[in-house]
Amino acid sequence: MRVASWNLLHGRSLDTGRVDESGLRAGATTLDADVVSLQEVDRHQARSSGSHQTAAVADAAGATWWRFVPSVWGEPGESGVPVSPGDDDDGERAAYGIGLVSRLPVLESDVLRFGPAPVGMPLLVPGQGLVKVADEPRSAIAAVVVGPTGPFTVIASHLSFVPGFNVRQLRRLVAWAQLKPAPRLLLADLNLPGRLPRAITGWTQLARVATYPSWRPRVQLDHALADGLGEDRVTRVESRRLPVSDHNALSLTLDL
Repeated sequence: MRVASWNLLHGRSLDTGRVDESGLRAGATTLDADVVSLQEVDRHQARSSGSHQTAAVADAAGATWWRFVPSVWGEPGESGVPVSPGDDDDGERAAYGIGLVSRLPVLESDVLRFGPAPVGMPLLVPGQGLVKVADEPRSAIAAVVVGPTGPFTVIASHLSFVPGFNVRQLRRLVAWAQLKPAPRLLLADLNLPGRLPRAITGWTQLARVATYPSWRPRVQLDHALADGLGEDRVTRVESRRLPVSDHNALSLTLDL
């Protein structure tokens, strides 16, 4: 079974500066993963030509199940409106958030939401250099997936880039995950480097490989952590540069 975590950068190619769904689909086909966690995902945005990017990845991957959870109505930034926990989502409103895609049967899914950090941070934005960016609401999607040996829980998330705040979010996420069926697998852009997520969670780090920036990976921000699955189940780990994004996709092959 192959699983992956992929920060899409809303489907933008660093080579052309354009957002093109064909690049997104090509990347999903190349990954050929049974389960994919997606971050920085657009739905019906003008900047991405109205594409429903979670649905596009699912279609290209041959997945029968997917879920998108919005964090911002409209584009993130000054014009975006943070999603509140009680907001209704009709599935058509332009939004930005995270997604989870599965070719394997899904029994149920659940969502955990986090409020934004009270302060922003200067970030390296492709094509713009260092830009002070306000944080946005964050979320996690947990799905109970039927694998080759039975059900297990997969969690997709994208945590805050504000140091310390993301640590608190990760601790809360792990406590929430304990209520889900074991074994548990977290596939996420945690905005935490290296071995730090393992130290915070106590979970097994299934991959130790640099994923960012895509043109010359030097740091690992994209992670695969497990509770109830050992490193002995991992037969292959790849940090894959795909046609879109400033992150490499983290791909793992598991023998279950």
